[in-house]
Amino acid sequence: MDGGQFEAMTSAATWASPPTRPPLIETLVSGVDRYNPSNVSILEDYLYHQIRSEEYDCLANLAILKLYQFNPDLYNPDVVINILIKALTSSPFPDFNLCISLLDERTAPAPSADEPDPLPQLLPLLTQLHALLHQCRFPAFWALYRSDNVEQLRDNYTVECVGFEDAVREVAVRAVKAAFTSIGSERLGTYLDLSKDDLKAYVEKLGWTLDASTGVVSIPPNPDNQIESTVVQENIQLPRTSSRNSSASDTRLISNVHLSRAHKSHRARSADVITCCIRCVN
Repeated sequence: MDGGQFEAMTSAATWASPPTRPPLIETLVSGVDRYNPSNVSILEDYLYHQIRSEEYDCLANLAILKLYQFNPDLYNPDVVINILIKALTSSPFPDFNLCISLLDERTAPAPSADEPDPLPQLLPLLTQLHALLHQCRFPAFWALYRSDNVEQLRDNYTVECVGFEDAVREVAVRAVKAAFTSIGSERLGTYLDLSKDDLKAYVEKLGWTLDASTGVVSIPPNPDNQIESTVVQENIQLPRTSSRNSSASDTRLISNVHLSRAHKSHRARSADVITCCIRCVN
């Protein structure tokens, strides 16, 4: 197992069971109590703990959406938006799409005139932001995120999500590490929405090196950005196949012998019939 495979398995295990998940949440998520509507407030409080502490627990958040699906009267649009914001930066895992799939099957409650539902307006923007991240179009992501169209999302939601922008940068860093051994600092800055001293400090934090004279950032080698030829040799033994082929050959040989004997017998009978006919004529 190479380093990349080990890292992928470790990430998957952390995704399924984050080390920061409290025992109470583990019990709720892993057992039948996850479908108990009386536990929704516990899971919602845990979500806001994730918002404040830069932690993330996808399965616990999906449990909230599942409870909303079964109990539409529990639906809270602010909770749903915060769940989508946390899932936005979970690449390469499909957390955002998992959340959307549960929303699509939800029966929406009647809108309230006093408190309009912000989700219908923000969901297309969140979906577009997710698509840009998934496609590694990071400059376009930052341009949309900084635009006036996303002002409501920024001012009311992501501003309260501690470390949101850094979490987006981590998505970009994972993509850059997998594709580059070196990259221009200006180009990297557009991916991270950083420049000058902020970019330099961030690069140093990553352990990458920046050549001030050329403006090139060098990325340490890893299993993804190293192109190495690999020779794979396979020694396949097929004893059962050989046995079957031998048996098939023996069967064909026996069949040929039987056919030969049958042919000779047929010829003998034909000769006897001809002899009888000649005698009768004579």
